[in-house]
Amino acid sequence: MPPSLLQQIRDRVAREIGPQFIPSNRRMAMIYPSPYRAGMSSLGFQWITTLLRDRGVGAERAFLPDDPAAYRAARQSPVTYETHTPIGKFPLLAVSLSYELEIAGLIELLDLAGIPPLREDRGPHDPVILLGGPITMANPLAAAPFVDAMLLGEAEATATSAVPHFFDAESYESWLDHVASLPGGFVPARHGTCTPIASKAPNDDLPARSSWISPDAELSSMFLIEGERGCHRECSFCVMRRGGNLGGMRLVKSPRVLDLVPDHARKVGLVGAAISDHPQLVEILETLVADGRQVSLSSLRADRVMARPQIARLLRQSGAKTITVASDGASERLRKTIIKKTKEKHLLAVAEQAAALRFVVYKVYMMIGLPGETAEDIDELIRFTKELAIAAKPARLALGVAPFVAKKHTPLDGEPFAGIKEVDRRMRQLTRGLRGLAEVRPVSSRWAWVEWEVSQGGPETGHAILEAWRNGGKFAHWKQALNRVDNATKRPWALL
Repeated sequence: MPPSLLQQIRDRVAREIGPQFIPSNRRMAMIYPSPYRAGMSSLGFQWITTLLRDRGVGAERAFLPDDPAAYRAARQSPVTYETHTPIGKFPLLAVSLSYELEIAGLIELLDLAGIPPLREDRGPHDPVILLGGPITMANPLAAAPFVDAMLLGEAEATATSAVPHFFDAESYESWLDHVASLPGGFVPARHGTCTPIASKAPNDDLPARSSWISPDAELSSMFLIEGERGCHRECSFCVMRRGGNLGGMRLVKSPRVLDLVPDHARKVGLVGAAISDHPQLVEILETLVADGRQVSLSSLRADRVMARPQIARLLRQSGAKTITVASDGASERLRKTIIKKTKEKHLLAVAEQAAALRFVVYKVYMMIGLPGETAEDIDELIRFTKELAIAAKPARLALGVAPFVAKKHTPLDGEPFAGIKEVDRRMRQLTRGLRGLAEVRPVSSRWAWVEWEVSQGGPETGHAILEAWRNGGKFAHWKQALNRVDNATKRPWALL
């Protein structure tokens, strides 16, 4: 391996704070199909790796290289961070897939390793591939052509059963039998497109928390821990909503959260789909801030921040410069339609707190292109955002604007994409209306359309992703391949 590529891995490991690796004759690789900075900010990836090691599995970490072209030019396979072993040498690869576009990263990673991406092209000497991760709670079918088996949903109990059994199974088929018998166990070659109900982890396996703290992660040097899991709200666009696959909210009480934060962690990220709804959140924040920790929250609900102003005060006291909430709908009417209970008064109250506490940035996430959205809704958004910008001063107002993408297992499943041209038109309307008052940070309409196609697709969409990747991976290649799928599956309304 070229010294420069290997040295980057060694330097990153040297900067980590984490457990010593204990070798095992049960060797496997934990794969994250995005670069290290993203993978080491994934709490699920870290947590499942830790649980497997606790059960005597030699789980080694590997990531999509930062610069795949450099590996390709050097004819070098990606290697693990623990022993620098090429990933193709392991009998089992367990992949954590977070979102739809990472399927292309998985294809790239397998190809760099000399592993045929398609399951049907692999032989007995190639690794077996097991997939899990957040994507399995929505629609994992586009990834089906590339893997031998999947664990849908929360994988604490199922991964720690499936992986050790792999090394004890009499045969590949008997291992697939075992995976298929597990809650959320899915074997694409046997089950086709009939996915099982996602599994739910036992409460005893909570909370997930970091084993490694890395300055090279996106969440630099931050210790992550769940304060709760799931959500009790009913937002109709969200896979974590109450009544969905894993509906409901499971709390981790404050003493347990605080006991699990190590002394050396000076930056703490509290994770949860509805962490600001935790009834003991203020108590947790007060203790961490009093101990001199910098604290970050994975999500804030404006109504909760309005009702409990201590949240914003404590975050600012801990060193936070940005306060972020979500409105999601462009107007009060749309927010009611999607059962998002955030109101203008909540968002204005947070703006006033941002001003009073001297936050540097007040960021609001929202979607455009929701079903039934009109130009009048965008006009209302512009009018109200001007009010927010004035109320938040001296904090700068930033809008994170993403096109709506319908997800499986939600009430809005199957809703069409608003259209690239229409989304771009509304983005221009928004940007013009707010010029000089707020920063608009848009998500690409083109890649949002790709995400929508994949989120609504089946295994045939996975083959289209492979085709697009082989042709160069540019948007034009994705468009051509996905339109071919839409034609074949009689979805002309989806065509660009």
